Amino acid sequence: MSTTWIGMKTLVRKEVTRILRIWSQTLLPPAITMTLYFVIFGNLIGSRIGEMGGFDYMSFIVPGLVMMAIITSSYGNMVSSFFGAKFAKHVEELLISPLPNWAILGGYVAGSLFRGLLVGIIVTAVSLFFTEIQIHNIWIILSTVILTSVVFSLGGFINAAYANKFDDIAIIPTFILTPLTYLGGVFYSISLLPEFWQNASKLNPVLYMVNTFRYGFLGVSDINIWHAYGIILLFVFALGSYSLYILHKGIGLRS
Repeated sequence: MSTTWIGMKTLVRKEVTRILRIWSQTLLPPAITMTLYFVIFGNLIGSRIGEMGGFDYMSFIVPGLVMMAIITSSYGNMVSSFFGAKFAKHVEELLISPLPNWAILGGYVAGSLFRGLLVGIIVTAVSLFFTEIQIHNIWIILSTVILTSVVFSLGGFINAAYANKFDDIAIIPTFILTPLTYLGGVFYSISLLPEFWQNASKLNPVLYMVNTFRYGFLGVSDINIWHAYGIILLFVFALGSYSLYILHKGIGLRS
């Protein structure tokens, strides 16, 4: 095995170990938060709403809530882990090592992907206590989870690279990530909105991820899923390229 793969494997193992070691911070909170969403929005509010998109409200929002947990977990894992390494000067050791930039980035992204997948499985398991889950296309579900997790882990990397203090890593989740998620069709179908707001919603990348994921479960979507795949892949390419550029130039990483 080449030194590159050994180094990348070591990074992934470090990330996985960290996630599992502090499971009460990385895995438990999403399960508790989503349980509250299921109770409040699914049981209490959902019983009054009735159906959405031809399905009972609980079944409709489950894919959106699972995706929301995956997005926040993937992003949070990358931004906290990489900024922690940057703050402790571990990143400087990686930058002067023979490990190529793509392997460094890939190691951290793989760790965030692991957490995103694990949280997605946990939240899906919790949802089974509230409703039955049907699966329309398992491959669409898995591919959407992987691509979305990669997108937001790359976003977390960029945030961590530019952050100068711990307060800086809370700005993007609070003022950008949370609004995009709540307005991304998690709790409603955009077909209920006036035409202007339907078109405005289509500027939100989270909408494409949530709807593609929902299509994998229910077989319904507010948008064309192949168009959605194109948007998601575009974000993977753009954010991945810029992340590699950051590593190459050492932007925000070299003191």
